[in-house]
Amino acid sequence: MRMLGYTRVSTAAQDARLQLDSLLSAGVQRRDIFSDVTSGSRDAVKRPGMKKLLDYAEAGDTLVVWRVDRLGRSLIDVLNTVNLLQGWGVGLRSISDGIDPATSTGRLMLNMLATLADYERELITERVNAGIAAAKANGTRFGRPLGDPSVIASKLQIVQQERAKGRTAAEAAKLVGWSRATLYRHQQAVQGVATATQDF
Repeated sequence: MRMLGYTRVSTAAQDARLQLDSLLSAGVQRRDIFSDVTSGSRDAVKRPGMKKLLDYAEAGDTLVVWRVDRLGRSLIDVLNTVNLLQGWGVGLRSISDGIDPATSTGRLMLNMLATLADYERELITERVNAGIAAAKANGTRFGRPLGDPSVIASKLQIVQQERAKGRTAAEAAKLVGWSRATLYRHQQAVQGVATATQDF
């Protein structure tokens, strides 16, 4: 069984030394530590360092992090990453948070994370539904016909708000009943109109 390490900082100006030292002190070999310098807004599995780690990891390995928030941009992203690792037979240990699935306390912490992630999903859904209800109350119609410019504008606004909160394009598009391809098509159409207007 190997211990693999992972560090993440948001910008090159930040120092991962504290994370690195903690991993080395926990017994992780320097050669088995993977790093990312990227915003937490990117899903964990889309980060280059995490991709390399996942390619390198084998069943029976344990991923060690300084804090569990290094894994994801939100509780949902953290839990998705944990579930992915567990599905591959890779354990997780978080030094500062006391999360270690090998212990009863660690398993309790993971269960609490899962509960909080479900709660976060419900809050997001409630906020989106409230926004749609408010838009409908103001006369915005959702659904077909998709060619209605006011509907498209309202949906694009909701998508933009959800993207600003860290949701992916696919997730935000799904909330308004679009596929990611449909979202991109409408965004390109709006950009095309804006460009044509500037040309005049």
